[in-house]
Amino acid sequence: MKIWVDADACPVVIKEMLFRAANRTQTHVCLVANQYVKTPPSKYVSSVQVQKGFDVADNEIVQRCEAGDLVITSDIPLADEVITKGALALNARGEMYTKENIKSRLNMRDFMDTLRSSGVQTKGPPPLGASEKQAFGNALDRWLMEKQRKSAQ
Repeated sequence: MKIWVDADACPVVIKEMLFRAANRTQTHVCLVANQYVKTPPSKYVSSVQVQKGFDVADNEIVQRCEAGDLVITSDIPLADEVITKGALALNARGEMYTKENIKSRLNMRDFMDTLRSSGVQTKGPPPLGASEKQAFGNALDRWLMEKQRKSAQ
């Protein structure tokens, strides 16, 4: 099982947490972006640079991920696609997207997109705070422990 990162919009602090977890647990982490992404020297961390373009990195993640993998993204349509393939999706705020909640998240995203396109000013998400970073770390640790439990069986 691997961790795939939608790296174009992933906060640096989240990437750093992923790098530490990769080395600690010997879990492969691959960052996918349409620009160069610096990674630490590690046999567990890699990156893939794709061509620039709308959803090119997302499509690469969908193509490469497998059932049981974890995808780090705040992109709800991407989360929907990887969940359909049997992977899990986690956003940088520690919220796990699931089969049970992804459709309602997608509907809300589409609604907000419609509001913005009709001229309504909406605010973006607030900066990551300590509680969101902790929630992400906790969710990541739960996934890693589950992965470890499954590989021990």
